[in-house]
Amino acid sequence: MQGRDRKMVTLVLGGARSGKSRWAQEFAERFERVAYVATAQALDAEMREKIRRHQDDRPKRWQTLEEPLELASVVRDRSAEFDLMLVDCLTVFVANVMEATEADPSGVETRMDKFLEALRTTSSSIVLVSNEVGSGVVPAYESGRRYRDALGELNQRVGAIADNVVLMVAGFPLALKGSIGAQP
Repeated sequence: MQGRDRKMVTLVLGGARSGKSRWAQEFAERFERVAYVATAQALDAEMREKIRRHQDDRPKRWQTLEEPLELASVVRDRSAEFDLMLVDCLTVFVANVMEATEADPSGVETRMDKFLEALRTTSSSIVLVSNEVGSGVVPAYESGRRYRDALGELNQRVGAIADNVVLMVAGFPLALKGSIGAQP
């Protein structure tokens, strides 16, 4: 198990069903005190089922923190309690923030800035899961393009801070930054 002597930020990117969450969880299992930070909200039957599957896959000793909007606060205020925080996922976080700040689009940038500052000053290692949206088709609607752009921008900014960036393809990790030594 890794200790708290060296905090690392690891970004795990990939497409839908690429193995991102599984890889991140296997990585996190090497740590003693783990917080699973869930950004999803159980708003429909499909999401409730997905959340249940993720809960069943996690070790019972992990603490779950549910936070759809205030990731900066969770990282800033709670990271000292854990060796590692696993945030799953930034994809849903951005959607939640865009919906919550619909009347004030600058609110997205403000929340992202606060979150990035929390990442820079965290006292625990952090693994962040996010979808890579740069390889997909251009969304047909303006809101979809704004979402793609916001998530792509956040991924780039997190990647710049991260010690490791891992791209998952068909269940296989590829180190884009750092080393695959971050691999479980």
